[in-house]
Amino acid sequence: MLAIIRGIIVILFTILVFIFGGIYCLFSPRNPRHVMTFGHAFGKLHKIFGIKLLERIPADARQYGPSIYIGNHQNNFDMITMSNAVQPRTVTVGKKSLVFIPFFGQLYWLTGNILIDRNNRTKAHGTISQVVEQIKKHQISVWMFPEGTRSRGRGLLPFKTGAFHAAITAGVPIVPVCVSTTHGNIKLNRWNNGSVIVEMLPPIDTTKYTKEQVRELAEHCRQLMQNKIEELDKEVSELNKQK
Repeated sequence: MLAIIRGIIVILFTILVFIFGGIYCLFSPRNPRHVMTFGHAFGKLHKIFGIKLLERIPADARQYGPSIYIGNHQNNFDMITMSNAVQPRTVTVGKKSLVFIPFFGQLYWLTGNILIDRNNRTKAHGTISQVVEQIKKHQISVWMFPEGTRSRGRGLLPFKTGAFHAAITAGVPIVPVCVSTTHGNIKLNRWNNGSVIVEMLPPIDTTKYTKEQVRELAEHCRQLMQNKIEELDKEVSELNKQK
């Protein structure tokens, strides 16, 4: 029963966001600040799911400037946990075809996210070029998931190099964002789903790396995130024992 109630609340909330969000964005379309606004709005849904969210975002994070944020992509609950870490003028990357999805596609475009042309040269090179161009042209940050897909309980998957190529080419730092494991820990019919920790790590200077060292940079970032996620999971385990 609780799962049904939660589902109804989420559906109604999403419909309202799509309708009123779309109208709101018409007053300043394609403003990248909208992504943070709606990311944080969906982030408030963690309370509906009985999650106690602990956010560890550096006080000076809003002064980082253009960066590429990378996060561990677990499942659909990322929308209500990790979204709380989105910073001003940070957008995501999606295919142009997303714009044809009713309501979602229009809001995705209006909020200033990057719509990439998959047919531009090769897929990988075209995406990187478009991301770098948008970062330099609009002085924005970009959020990417280097695993390329949801891990769904398989741990931190191997990283693809696209985000790191883009960071080196654009000359911007990489900012890792880690979320403690949610897979299997959140039950829709359970009132209290315990704690989830979202922690932003210090920026990683990419100017020290060349394009030939992109794999080295990717592995360095993955190891940092792997270690941090393990720390967070241990901490969450202790916290949930106390509840």
